[in-house]
Amino acid sequence: MKDIPYLFHYNQICVLSNGTETKLGSFKAGYEHYFEWLKTADEKENPNRNAIRENAISLEYLIAGLLKKESLVDYVESFILFDRQRTKLIAKNHQYLGVNNVFETFKNRENLNGKLGVFWHTQGSGKSYSMVMLARKIKHKISGNFTFLIVTDRDDLDKQIYKNFLRTEFITKEEKVQPANSMALREELKTNKTILFTLIHKFRYDKGKEYPILSERDDIIVIVDEAHRTQYKDLAENMRKGLPKAQFLAFTGTPLLGAKRLTNSWFGDYVSEYNFAESIKDSATVPLYYVNGMKEVQLQNDYLDTDLAEILENEELNEAEKQRLENHYAREMEIIKRDDRLDKIARHIVYHFPRRGFLGKGMVISVDKFTAVKMYDKVQHYWKEEIKNLNTQIASLRDEEKRKELKVIVDYMRKVEMAVIISEEDKEEEKFYKAGLTVKYHRERMNSVDENGFDIEDNFKNPEHPLQLVFVCSMWLTGFDAPSVSTLYLDKPMKGHTLMQTIARANRVYPGKTSGIVIGYLDVFKSLKRALLDYASDDSDDVPVKEVDKLYAQLLETIENTKDFCLAHNVDLSRVLDETEVFTNLSLFGEFADILVSQDEVRNEFRVYANTVNNLYEALRPDIFKMDFDAGYKEAILYLKGIIDGKIRPEKLESAKGKINQLLDVSVIAEETAQYDANTGTALVVTTTAPVDLSKLDMDELREHFRKVKYKNLEISNLREHIEKKLAQMMRKNVTRDKFSERFRSIIDEYNAGGAQNDQFYLKLLKYMEELKEEEARHIKEELTESELEIYDLLQKDKLTKDELNRVKLAARELYKTLLEKKEELFVVGWEKDDQPQEKVRKEIMTVLNNYLPESYDREVFSNKINLIFTHIVDQAVMGFNWVA
Repeated sequence: MKDIPYLFHYNQICVLSNGTETKLGSFKAGYEHYFEWLKTADEKENPNRNAIRENAISLEYLIAGLLKKESLVDYVESFILFDRQRTKLIAKNHQYLGVNNVFETFKNRENLNGKLGVFWHTQGSGKSYSMVMLARKIKHKISGNFTFLIVTDRDDLDKQIYKNFLRTEFITKEEKVQPANSMALREELKTNKTILFTLIHKFRYDKGKEYPILSERDDIIVIVDEAHRTQYKDLAENMRKGLPKAQFLAFTGTPLLGAKRLTNSWFGDYVSEYNFAESIKDSATVPLYYVNGMKEVQLQNDYLDTDLAEILENEELNEAEKQRLENHYAREMEIIKRDDRLDKIARHIVYHFPRRGFLGKGMVISVDKFTAVKMYDKVQHYWKEEIKNLNTQIASLRDEEKRKELKVIVDYMRKVEMAVIISEEDKEEEKFYKAGLTVKYHRERMNSVDENGFDIEDNFKNPEHPLQLVFVCSMWLTGFDAPSVSTLYLDKPMKGHTLMQTIARANRVYPGKTSGIVIGYLDVFKSLKRALLDYASDDSDDVPVKEVDKLYAQLLETIENTKDFCLAHNVDLSRVLDETEVFTNLSLFGEFADILVSQDEVRNEFRVYANTVNNLYEALRPDIFKMDFDAGYKEAILYLKGIIDGKIRPEKLESAKGKINQLLDVSVIAEETAQYDANTGTALVVTTTAPVDLSKLDMDELREHFRKVKYKNLEISNLREHIEKKLAQMMRKNVTRDKFSERFRSIIDEYNAGGAQNDQFYLKLLKYMEELKEEEARHIKEELTESELEIYDLLQKDKLTKDELNRVKLAARELYKTLLEKKEELFVVGWEKDDQPQEKVRKEIMTVLNNYLPESYDREVFSNKINLIFTHIVDQAVMGFNWVA
């Protein structure tokens, strides 16, 4: 297991290293948590501690050597997936614990009467991938000829789960694992296929006839996903009659609760629980905020019979439900669908959608198919009107800043595409025509595939595609995962598990997305609070979905807390604010930043406060524009954070001589940088530059500059950041440089512990940079390329003579040269996952090293070096760094 890198988060490391079953909290920002843990690890008990081969600065590159061997092997075998051979998916803490809980239960299945239990993990936490991990582990770790039967009650959910199993290579496209109808399913269940996917509806049978026994095998594992309406009725009874000895397991984010607790009575006890509140704390999902829509269109939920929400859960109503809807809820439906009300909602969507903080994708959820199409038409109409109105304003405005602001909105609106997503039914064109609507265009679009072979679902899931807003009523509300979705416009009566499943469309984690927003036009918050008590409780009174007025209060409170925190560290933000100007004394920001970066703990805590302020503010846009909000302190806090993060440089704003920044800047030929808006803290422009070149740094000049500089803590912070970037680059080029990471951390730890003053600390950092500079140039001294040097370092052993070192150097050169020359022959597509081409690579390594390594490399050492080099090359291929076709 030596020298193998894997991406883990802190809580995963804890679980894998000590085997605890405790559900750990979220990974906390900052390097200290990881490094403090590293220092306390017992080196004798963890002999692989020094086998760190990845970037120890990056929080995501952690150490295989510190983990329990059996836990790491288990993780590597069963909890790492590859989506379409490109994207690496690794289990999160709750997935690792949950799947292993089920696995242990499964080993005891003989005593459970077919009830394997309920896997209750909230929506957005990766349940479908957990299914894949569980199936893989059972298939590979337990002897037997198991059949997995994956059961859902919605076609879109069935397709999504099938795609996940296909893309992670549990199955291939050639395998026929989706029976076309009820008869085909019955025939397939008499075979011993590894896996089958079906809708519960395919267990229908002729009325009045007893459902036949299809198989009495006890090694059929039935995994049911979110099939709430169908798992406790006739179809489920048929399934259980047909498979009397099967093992049943429920995967759900919202089990049926209440007095009967039907989910538990049919499937058994919970084998793993991970609720909504826990997922937010772990950052597995983002927080959700609820905004009551326009007051003039609101219908109080108390007025709406909760049975109406239950009927509307199913888009395809049966005749009894249709009759009940017409007889009992005609008045309610008429009010909900009233034309003037829908007009107001459409206008609100048109105003709100392009003015949000994070411009993620959105979904408009209507009461039925006809209303979904009608809302599309209305929003399209008012969208065009809004663009005309904004262009008129732009032409008449003299304020250049305001013109730019409106032009950004118009440019965004011009790019946005919209679509209707509804299920197909017989004679739908005729039905929509009678309602004064057309569905043909929408149906053609839903069924079409673009020039790249992508359908409408692929396009909506692609964050870069202009399809930004969709109009739905039931489809895509469950079993649909598009992480960039951030906004839901909800105008449909809902309750309980259906409501929870719906709002979870906006809770997926996505870069730049700090929260999801639910805009409710039917005052469903009362229903939401009731649902959250069942499905999201963490045993506290704090509901993990906030109303917008409470969110606003939370923003104000956080700003006050941030001011108090700053004041406790002699940073008085009121000194930079004035009634007439935004900031009265820019020079104070440099002084404030210098104070806050003096200790890592203080800096990290301030960042948490500032990030919270920014996230809350972004979540409130555009509603906050209509509130009596004084943005002065918010701007000051984010401006100060920009200075601390190096995004804003006060010395440049004051025309001062920021020598260290100039000196460091000339050495940067390649890092990703961003220009930030000083008011919002959001990125405006991102550019890419080349690797940090230490040879261009003048150490004497830096020493002299530090002696004269005013804000020493800021200079130290800049230098530290610079070193961290360089160290990360150097460790990616040579996996043997972990000692440099440990040395850097020891310098930081000594400073944080108060063992060094600023001047001493700065000098130690400069000395360390000189060591890095020497290491970076070592390949030139050794007359090797960087890649050859890495192989040379991996091949070395103790007590080599000068002649032997030259032989090792020659071996490194020849091996690298051979691998390059035979790259097309050796490194075919997917070689790193296939035993046969892997063995070919290993033999080539063995041949070259056998020809060139000194005789002092005995059989054991020689074998170890072959394994080390081979493993290193495989790792690079797996990570996509090198040696790929």
